[in-house]
Order: sequence, then structure tokens, then C-alpha cells
Amino acid sequence: MQTDNRILDGLAKVFTDAAGAAQSVRNEMDTFVRHRLEKLVADMDFVPREEFDAVKAMAAKARGENERLEARIAALEAKLPKSLPQANPTPDESKSRTSTP
Repeated sequence: MQTDNRILDGLAKVFTDAAGAAQSVRNEMDTFVRHRLEKLVADMDFVPREEFDAVKAMAAKARGENERLEARIAALEAKLPKSLPQANPTPDESKSRTSTP
């Protein structure tokens, strides 16, 4: 048996409307917070992950190339006779070579 009670129907409608309104407010707050965070991140000028990974790989490759070239230079310098002057004099040595006594 079902009764027609306007008070209970009214309360049910109010609670249903309140739940819908709360859901709408939550969705609006989520959207607002998301937009503010996106703006904050954009203002911080972060680098996308793909760019970071690409630069990281380039740096690792350059580091490896530098190590390879350092080893090659060391091997070539080891072959040079010790009596030859250094190829890259220090600033003090270059002044003493160019100055006239």
C-alpha cells in the first residue's frame, strides 16, 4: 500500500535537488581548480617530458663523445716525444714566450 504524503514527497524532491546542486557545485569547483592549476603550470614554464628526455639523451651522447675524444687526445699525447713544447700553454707560459727579455 502506497500513501500520498505531500510532506515526504516534498522532502524527497528537496534532497534530490540538493544532491544535484551539490554535484553541480563540485563539477564547477573541479573545473575551476583544474584551470587554475593548468595556468599555474603554464606560468612556471615547465618543459614537456618528451623534450626533457630528448635533451637528456643528447647530453648523454655528448658526454660519451667527450670521454672518447679525451681518451683519443691522451693516446695521441702519449705518442708525442717529451721534448716538444705543449700544444696548449697556460696563460703564464704564453706571456713568457711572446715577451722579449
